[in-house]
Amino acid sequence: METSVRREWKMGEYITVEPGVRLYVEDLNPGGARTIVFIHGWPLSHKQFEYQFDALPALGYRVIGIDWRGFGQSDKPYDGYNFDRLADDIRAVFDQKQLQNVVLAGHSAGGAISIHYMARHKEHGVAKLVLIAAAAPTSFTPETAERFLAVNSGDRPNLMRHVADSFFFRYATEPFREWFIGLGLQAAGWSTAAMIRLLRDTNLYGDLAAITVPTLITHGIHDQVVPFANAQELHARIPQSRLVPFTYSGHGLFWEEREEFNRLIAEFAG
Repeated sequence: METSVRREWKMGEYITVEPGVRLYVEDLNPGGARTIVFIHGWPLSHKQFEYQFDALPALGYRVIGIDWRGFGQSDKPYDGYNFDRLADDIRAVFDQKQLQNVVLAGHSAGGAISIHYMARHKEHGVAKLVLIAAAAPTSFTPETAERFLAVNSGDRPNLMRHVADSFFFRYATEPFREWFIGLGLQAAGWSTAAMIRLLRDTNLYGDLAAITVPTLITHGIHDQVVPFANAQELHARIPQSRLVPFTYSGHGLFWEEREEFNRLIAEFAG
């Protein structure tokens, strides 16, 4: 009988979250004293956190990255791109890996998924929450969404170039930019579009009151994707939250100020 968890040599593992749909999960340093689970942003994969995966296990942390359905190395079904299903996918990973007392860290749309997870699953398994330039409580405007959908339908590589150009405040090398674009192109076109529509319709105000754990909110003050004002609103609405502005970052603070980001998240994780 096929098991729900299938390990592959040097390939992390695949976890079945519903019949016919597997998520790719990277799990480093399983013996670490504290577990940090990273949820990537749109339209990327867990590999966006390469410079956290390089550093945090060496400090003694267990670090887990999950690719959403439709993105990265996960399966790419045509449906299931709504907050309930995406949160349920995360819950399936938590349950099958028996994760408890973790730090859940979500970037951008991954922050929105993390917020909904906390509300829908009553903070199951989560001791602390980190919101990294979270696309919440609202996200894409209708105008931005329609522009992205139009480009995605005929020239998705150009959409990724636009995303890359607006993502960072400080200069990235051309090889880094091409690597970053490649992460987004691992996604399927239909999942990329479905998430644009979901983010256009995002309204997570009702979920924020459900967050009771200590919450670290990090956000670049030069963010062109999700305005810094969103972070201020989250801070005002989430009890036990702390807001840390990143002075030299746009939407990619996990790379632009990676040393400070890693220090801060390690300190917060404890």
